[in-house]
Amino acid sequence: MISVQEATAIIAQYIVPCPIESVSLEQSLGRILAEDLCADRPFPPFDRVTMDGIAIRYADFAAGQRHFPILGIQAAGTPETLFEKAGGAMEVMTGAVLPKGADTVIRYEDLKINNDIAQVMIDTIVSCQNIHPMASDKKTGDLLLPSGVKLHPAAIGTAATIGKSVLKVKKMPMVAVISTGDELVEVGETPLAHQIRRSNVYVVQAILKQIGVSSKRFHLIDNQEVIKKELKKILKKYPIVILSGAVSEGKFDFLPAALQDLGVIKRFHKVAQRPGKPFWFGTLGFDDTVEKQIDNQCVVFALPGNPVSTTVCAYKYVLPYLQACTGLIPKPPYARLASDFSFTPKLNYFLPVYVYSHSDGFLEAIPQVGQGSGDLSNLNRANGWLELPADQNLFKKGSVFPLITY
Repeated sequence: MISVQEATAIIAQYIVPCPIESVSLEQSLGRILAEDLCADRPFPPFDRVTMDGIAIRYADFAAGQRHFPILGIQAAGTPETLFEKAGGAMEVMTGAVLPKGADTVIRYEDLKINNDIAQVMIDTIVSCQNIHPMASDKKTGDLLLPSGVKLHPAAIGTAATIGKSVLKVKKMPMVAVISTGDELVEVGETPLAHQIRRSNVYVVQAILKQIGVSSKRFHLIDNQEVIKKELKKILKKYPIVILSGAVSEGKFDFLPAALQDLGVIKRFHKVAQRPGKPFWFGTLGFDDTVEKQIDNQCVVFALPGNPVSTTVCAYKYVLPYLQACTGLIPKPPYARLASDFSFTPKLNYFLPVYVYSHSDGFLEAIPQVGQGSGDLSNLNRANGWLELPADQNLFKKGSVFPLITY
C-alpha cells in the first residue's frame, strides 16, 4: 500500500490540461475562464450619482446658501447636461451622469421642496458626497478577471458590463462512468433477493455534474472477455474512465488484469486509507506506455465498489484531478472535531461528519460513524468527512483537520 499523500502526488503527474472552447455568456456559469477580462472603458464610465436628490456646487453651500432654485432634471440614461447658473440646482436620479459643473449631491431626505425651490434641511454636507467618481474603480485596460477563475454570478455580470457575449473557457472532458457486477440491476427494475440496484454510477455522475463535467454510464457484467472487449472501446473514446467495483482480490475482480491486457499501466493499487483501500489508478498513452493501444491519452480511476468507498475516492481523488485539468487548484477547508474520537489502524481515516457553522465562526464537525463502507444511508446523516491522519489513533475534541464536503 501507498499513503494518501503518495497517491495524490502520483495522480498529479498525469494531469492533462483541458483545451479551450468558446461559449455564450448564458452558458458560462461555473466554467473556468480561459482569457483575461479587462476594462473596455473606465469603471464607472462617468461621474455617477449614487442618491436621488439635487446636484449643486459645494461652494454655494459653503458660502451660506440654503435655498436652491431647481433648473432642470438629470435622469439616469440621459446625456450629460450643463450646469450653467451659479446658485442653482439640478434634480438628479441614482445612476445618472452628474451634471457638468456640479460637484455635490444632496439626497431628497435632507431637503424640503416647494415651488421648485429646494431647501437644505441639514447644517453639514461634504464636498463630492453621493458621487461615484469616473474611473475610481478601474481605468481603461485594467484587469478585471484573470484567466483561471471560476465564473460566478458577479463574474458573469462583469463580463456583460464589458460587452463579452462570448467567453473563452476550459472545455470539460467527457468521462465514462462504469459499474461492474452481476448483482446490479437498473434503478427502475425490481431486484431479486440476491441483487441490488445500481447507485454508485449515479453518485459519481452527480459529483462530476457539480463542476460541470458530463459523463456517460456503462455497465459491465462479471465476464473477463466481455469486460476486456467493452473496455477497449471505452478507452479509445474517453480520456477519463471511472470504474466502480471489481478491483479487490476476489475471483470475479477482473478489472486489474483486463486493464493491464489493454496496455493500461497500473500506477498504484491499494492506498492506506479507510474507506477506499482497494483504490486502483492507471494510465494509457503516456510516454512510458510500452504498447499503446490508442492514440490519445487516458487516465483510469478504478474505485472500490462499496458505496461509501466509491464516494470518498471520487471526492478525494477524481474531483481534484478534474479541477486541476482546468487549472483550478482549490484549497480544502478545515473543521474542528466536536468530540473525542479514536481509530486504531495505521490508516488515513475519512470520518463521516455533520458539519455546521458554530457561533464562534468555526466549522464544527460532529462524527456520524455508520456501519462501514457499505452503509450508504449514513451519507444522508453526514455532509462531509474529516480526513484524519494515519500517524494518530486518538483525536481530541477541538482538533482541526481537513474537510471534504458534499
